Amino acid sequence: MAPSAPRLIVPIDLKKKPWEQKLPLHNRWHPQIPPVAEVMAGEYFRVEMVDANGGNIKDDNSSLDVKLIDSSSFHFLSGPIRVLDVDGVPAKPGDLLAVEICNLGPLPGDEWGYTATLDRENGGGFLTDHFPCATKAIWYFEGIYAYSPHIPGVRFPGLTHPGVIGTAPSMELLNIWNERERQLEENGLKTLKLCEVLHSRPLANLPSTKGCHLGKIQQGTPEWERIAREAARTTPGRENGGNCDIKNLSRGSKIYLPVFVDGANLSTGDMHFSQGDGEVSFCGAIEMNGFLELKCEIIRGGMKEYLTPMGPTPLHVNPIFEIGPVEPRFSEWLVFEGISVDESGRQHYLDASVAYKRAVLNAIDYLSKFGYSKEQMYLLLSCCPCEGRISGIVDSPNAVATLAIPTAIFDQDIRPKTKVPVGPRLVRKPDVLRCTYDGNLPTTKNPASIM
Repeated sequence: MAPSAPRLIVPIDLKKKPWEQKLPLHNRWHPQIPPVAEVMAGEYFRVEMVDANGGNIKDDNSSLDVKLIDSSSFHFLSGPIRVLDVDGVPAKPGDLLAVEICNLGPLPGDEWGYTATLDRENGGGFLTDHFPCATKAIWYFEGIYAYSPHIPGVRFPGLTHPGVIGTAPSMELLNIWNERERQLEENGLKTLKLCEVLHSRPLANLPSTKGCHLGKIQQGTPEWERIAREAARTTPGRENGGNCDIKNLSRGSKIYLPVFVDGANLSTGDMHFSQGDGEVSFCGAIEMNGFLELKCEIIRGGMKEYLTPMGPTPLHVNPIFEIGPVEPRFSEWLVFEGISVDESGRQHYLDASVAYKRAVLNAIDYLSKFGYSKEQMYLLLSCCPCEGRISGIVDSPNAVATLAIPTAIFDQDIRPKTKVPVGPRLVRKPDVLRCTYDGNLPTTKNPASIM
């Protein structure tokens, strides 16, 4: 007998806001956010999700929606989902929850997505000191392929995956998160910048009631107020998994998540049609509304058996990820190197962030020679299936990072030649959708390139 279709446990109505859904979504981590569904180990089930921004970004020819986005309301997650074994006993703290991704994709009838950079005054991205404007590119899907009218001459297969998948923290773990992140925010060097050369971004995203949604917990109640002041933001990945943005977690993958509360309380969201390693523009995968079809298994006592604490408590662990067999195949790559020397020529000591920044900038400057704007290439390197590597981290003083770009995604030959061809260098139109930058922070320049 053929297996039954997956049971839909979290449906999505795209005409409604995340908090208006039949099973309201949430955008914080907290052990007391109540589960909205329950599954048995081995059961085949389906979860639907809205895009990371909750439907606020439109399929249109303006990036004003990106410029005005509320950065406190990212990652509307479907769940939490309570997981029981075949005897009806819930997953327990100390177990591992093995989550298998059986199938996934965009919601039927909604086959499009977007890639964007936030305005520098609203969070920016990895290269916000070079690219301060809010920008947006719309992508349309043809089966496994994506193309964009805003970045013409490019087409590639997507490696679809959830950007966020994780279990609920215990109260003890939540307190650890909030204390260490608050210490960083309050006691860290106020001049500290990402890579030491980027425009300052928040050192941590601390709990805030602004933009907070807690699923079934009614906003405005004393319970909501208390939990909202404690609940962790979903921006970084942590011990529970969360916002890991691992692009290879596609069909056939397994995620081994530590369990910290009864039932595990699994949540997921932030679906990506495709993403490059690093998601460098921050809102930078091809964000979309989508679905996951999953199975779960409970490995009793698995945290102690398989995970090594990297901290003072048994809670300081990290998930294990098993990559599935499905991914695009490319045979030719152009690889760009970066070392830990910044735009001013300053030497940094084994700084992989500076090295990766240089690799990305080198790739952007190079690809702009083939008829593209630098904004187009910044967005492309955030969402196409490029491969980032820390290639060297031990040879003082330079860390070496590389960014490999599959040449087949372009409709022209982008390899260096004795004579640069004239034809393909004709400027392509239209450019990505771009807002003006109205702030007054200086923009960093590459001394040897024209921005």
